[in-house]
Amino acid sequence: MTQQLKGGHFARQAAMLCQDAEFRLYLDRRRRYELGMSETALPDGTHNTQDARDWLIAVCDVESRAMLDHDIEASRTFRKIRNHFNRWRAKEARRNAGA
Repeated sequence: MTQQLKGGHFARQAAMLCQDAEFRLYLDRRRRYELGMSETALPDGTHNTQDARDWLIAVCDVESRAMLDHDIEASRTFRKIRNHFNRWRAKEARRNAGA
């Protein structure tokens, strides 16, 4: 019988991040930018919670968010993603405050 890894701090943060509508908007806009797509081709609101989870575990190269607490490289990747998102969110907030 294989012991299932228990998630900790990073797994909880990842779950909350995937539920965050702003994070999913970040994924929409990031994907549009990377693929050179228009907003019509990939509108805001395209990514749902499951899409965000699937993307996150693929990029972190793990099978579940629980593994983020047990794999040093995966947790490092997750922290980079979270930091990129937080910078994007701060920039969006400044942009919207000036609008």
